[in-house]
Amino acid sequence: MGDDQEPLVLHTSAHFKALGHPLRHRMVNVLRQRPATMSELTATLESTKGTIGYHLRVLREAGLVRLAGTRHVRGGTEQRFELVSKSFRFDEQTGAGAEFLIGAALAEMLPDRPGHPEHTMLWHFWLNPDEARALAGRLDTFAPDKHTASGPEADAEPYGLLLSFYRADIPALPPE
Repeated sequence: MGDDQEPLVLHTSAHFKALGHPLRHRMVNVLRQRPATMSELTATLESTKGTIGYHLRVLREAGLVRLAGTRHVRGGTEQRFELVSKSFRFDEQTGAGAEFLIGAALAEMLPDRPGHPEHTMLWHFWLNPDEARALAGRLDTFAPDKHTASGPEADAEPYGLLLSFYRADIPALPPE
């Protein structure tokens, strides 16, 4: 799977059902690092082969995961699975993208640790439409593409970045 491929457009109920389960969401995050076997997924996610097999089947049936290859080992066949695309985007007609992503981010957040850089902030801006388009464009070019890295470094820990630029439902006070 190349890093230059287009994001998979999420638009079917099967996509959202598949990604809506916390374990499947974690499996997708693990498979963003590299293709993996069922045994590797079982060990990494600290689960059972039956559970991982079931959730892999749901992801495959939704078209999010595919068989990357097989090899013969100890009289059996080992299957390696990969994501069909390392990045996803929502179809504009779904209308549930932001809510879905926020829920996914909340599900994967670990508690803050004293002395570490975890923090969540909420900012509000007052912008005209041209300023809003300009800021959205700058944020697009800023977004780091770390999920396409070949894998975690020895001392690296995973961090998530949920960046949402949206028109806020905040009424404006009239001028004084």
